[in-house]
Amino acid sequence: MKIAHSHVILDACCLLNFGASGHLLAILQAMPAQVVVTQVVKERELKTLQRLEAEDNQEALQFEAAINRGLLAVVDFESEAEAESFINYVFELGDEGESACCAIAVHRGWAIGTDDKRAISFMRREKLPLQIISTPELLKHWSESAMIDSETLRDALKAIRDKARYAPPKSHPLRSWWESVVAE
Repeated sequence: MKIAHSHVILDACCLLNFGASGHLLAILQAMPAQVVVTQVVKERELKTLQRLEAEDNQEALQFEAAINRGLLAVVDFESEAEAESFINYVFELGDEGESACCAIAVHRGWAIGTDDKRAISFMRREKLPLQIISTPELLKHWSESAMIDSETLRDALKAIRDKARYAPPKSHPLRSWWESVVAE
């Protein structure tokens, strides 16, 4: 996986998956670009993690630790053009998190990490100049660059499947890689 941009802006779906894996900090450390989240995603994501993990709040703690260590920067709109694009994208997508990620990524020339089918379809249909990266691509990169052993990787993917209820769609190019790791 090559990231052709200085920054990757992550949508909530990727953050939830990484948190569910139990390796959020390690995955973020392995990324070959500065990883950012929007203020909108941060506020919603942290609340979701805190609500979902009332008994064991490790995912919320990892999320906060990632921000405190500088592995995950929080950004907000810096121009009227970004805010205007955000409003237009909310109208099209119906979701503030994905819309904020798209607006900031488009105006700043950053890559975007998302698994949301609707957002991906919208970005491709509108021919937005974005590099779209998915959870499987980012996890494969993490496993290869950090030389993660097969048992740890399998457990991480199973945790994502079970806790975050995510598996790559049948049409995803890394679906067979994902299934082979989980089946080991």
